[in-house]
Amino acid sequence: MNDTLTYADAGVDIDKADDFIQSIKKIVKQTPRTGVMGEIGGFGGLFSLNTEHYERPVLVSSTDGVGTKLKIAFMTGTHDTIGIDLIAMCVNDIIVQGARPLFFLDYLSMGCLDTEVATSVIKGIAEGCRQADCALIGGETAEMPGLYQKNEYDLAGFAVGIADNHKIVDGTGIRVGHKLIGMASSGLHSNGFSLVRKICFDILDLDIDAHIPELDKPLGQALLTPTIIYASAVRNLLKDLPIHGLAHITGGGLYDNLKRIIPRACDLKIYKDSWETPPVFTFLQKAGNISDKEMMRTFNNGIGMVAVVPQDASYDVLQRLSAMNLKAFLIGEVIEKTESGDSDVWFL
Repeated sequence: MNDTLTYADAGVDIDKADDFIQSIKKIVKQTPRTGVMGEIGGFGGLFSLNTEHYERPVLVSSTDGVGTKLKIAFMTGTHDTIGIDLIAMCVNDIIVQGARPLFFLDYLSMGCLDTEVATSVIKGIAEGCRQADCALIGGETAEMPGLYQKNEYDLAGFAVGIADNHKIVDGTGIRVGHKLIGMASSGLHSNGFSLVRKICFDILDLDIDAHIPELDKPLGQALLTPTIIYASAVRNLLKDLPIHGLAHITGGGLYDNLKRIIPRACDLKIYKDSWETPPVFTFLQKAGNISDKEMMRTFNNGIGMVAVVPQDASYDVLQRLSAMNLKAFLIGEVIEKTESGDSDVWFL
């Protein structure tokens, strides 16, 4: 008679998964926030919504991943920062509407659960939640044998925040003459990595540990620099300064993301060379022979978040961001429309 089969024989170890959940509870507890109910491990995460300070509360949500930046984590064996990127990609998308992050859920899927790698990923997620002042209240860790290459995984997340209806930042107050304040990025953040990998590993045939003089650090370290989470900075600005529009500069770069918030009756003028461009972008553009327009539509090029403010508030916004140790630059202005149709962005 044949031995009876178990789920573990098929590659899914339920006991290991249960042990993993128990082991990360201490990590999750490092992301406390008023409203969190219970612990992870239930069928759903519980959060008690306090609307006392909101006249007409609106929930704002976003879901995202980190794209093929994961491939760099696999190549380097460094997994404790990719979770920060995950939080940033979701949270930065809801703060541009004036929302304050409340809680986060993650989804981590592996062919075979590697508890050491998974724990490192969760530590990064917890650190990102701490920076964003939101709670990690649940998630899913899945084993899917045969779906992923060895030592690879997929990662996604879901963020929920809250805003007062009359304080939602939606760009309707943007007018001709308003200024664009660009907040510095830390580097590539989490966009354009399919092109980055083509340049570095197909065209240049570089090793992930190669030392690039222009970057002054190993290639893998430069590429894995975590995305900045702008939640604290934006919350500080919205407290008492007139912010009429916000744009998270992700896929599509300055060109496409700014067009998403500008009224159709206006265009934008971007002052070329008005901000500091991190060397990783110069390196990639030269190595890949990439046009300026393609760079501006693929990467953030050194600007991770843009605020649209009245001219008489621009100096105060710049000073406030500087006081928070976040580099910021006056990078452009809202101008009258030059042609019919949708808004356009001009780099002059």
